[in-house]
Amino acid sequence: MYNFKFYAPTKVVFGRNTEEQLTDLVREFGGKKLLIHYGGGSVIRSGLLQKVKDQLDSSGISYVSLGGAVPNPRLGLVYQGIELCRREGVDFILAVGGGSAIDSAKAIGYGAANEGDVWDFYDHKRQASACLPVGVILTLAATGSEMSDSSVITREEGLVKRGYNSDLCRPRFAIMNPELTMTLPDYQTACGCTDIMMHTMERYFTNGGNMEITDALAEGLLRTVKENALILRRDPGNYDARAEVMWAGSLAHNGLTGCGSDGGDWASHKLEHEIGGLFDVAHGAGLAAIWGSWARYVYRDCLSRFRKFAVNVMGVAETGFDEEIALRGIEAMEDFYRQIHMPTNLHELGIEPTEEQMADMAHKCAVGAGGSIGSARKLSEKDMLAIYQASR
Repeated sequence: MYNFKFYAPTKVVFGRNTEEQLTDLVREFGGKKLLIHYGGGSVIRSGLLQKVKDQLDSSGISYVSLGGAVPNPRLGLVYQGIELCRREGVDFILAVGGGSAIDSAKAIGYGAANEGDVWDFYDHKRQASACLPVGVILTLAATGSEMSDSSVITREEGLVKRGYNSDLCRPRFAIMNPELTMTLPDYQTACGCTDIMMHTMERYFTNGGNMEITDALAEGLLRTVKENALILRRDPGNYDARAEVMWAGSLAHNGLTGCGSDGGDWASHKLEHEIGGLFDVAHGAGLAAIWGSWARYVYRDCLSRFRKFAVNVMGVAETGFDEEIALRGIEAMEDFYRQIHMPTNLHELGIEPTEEQMADMAHKCAVGAGGSIGSARKLSEKDMLAIYQASR
């Protein structure tokens, strides 16, 4: 077991109609001039965005709006948000949507509160010293950004996707009504469930420390999401299943499931960032497509964890050698992906990267990771390329 710090300052307001508490929360955390940041589509069609504006209008809280956040949120829109915040004197950012809107809002908060180019933080050239406070109305259970210290942005130039972590950006509050996720397409729901599980699996497959209580929390979370993802395939309007998945999404990425470890592996995420940056695929689907190839490449170096995962999460029988059990666990995970209509390789994801593109992704991944990445097994650029090639 390693020493650890656990910090989760976000106030969570969970359940039906909780979005009606918005103005009280904004006032509680000192917001006087808001930027409402959102994507579009569902938050407009559902009437949620107008409901938010009506509440703020009736309470006398001023605001400006910026839509347009997209999956794999773009740096160009972040720059627009920073300029808008500075021009309008914004002191609080409200993200209405899923992880893309939240990550973009965090980046805008960094840029508005610090001098210089906000991309410097994501390019790891310097550290942020402040961030405008962020609040969230969550409409998609997936990234866990509503409680996390992380934000991922894609720079259009060079199609580079990078993440930045700092406690400064952790949202002050997160309004989480599972009913707001019921209009999502099945594909987005499945992508979200995949991302939630991966956030915990990244922390689980490690050669650096572990705690039994943390493992039990992680394994319970993984089983819960797996079971409820299957329920939502059959019954998308099931409130209880939506609630289980939504709360799991927050717990999977607020640091809880990594307490006592070395921080986790994160190779699958880094590998997917390059896929998402180059091909603009849905993040959860990209993770599902790369995970099996990564797992088969590293499992011998982290055999005890893969065996434990196979038995305790995937329900594999404890018969045969440890390697056989571990491999059956990997196969069972891929079977689950297929059950929720997620891809298990790049071809199923709908992309056919060339050798040159895979080499470029491996190089950018290595550069972004500072040369190597991983805890289950330390991966070099050569290893990253081999995993990409195996995932075709």
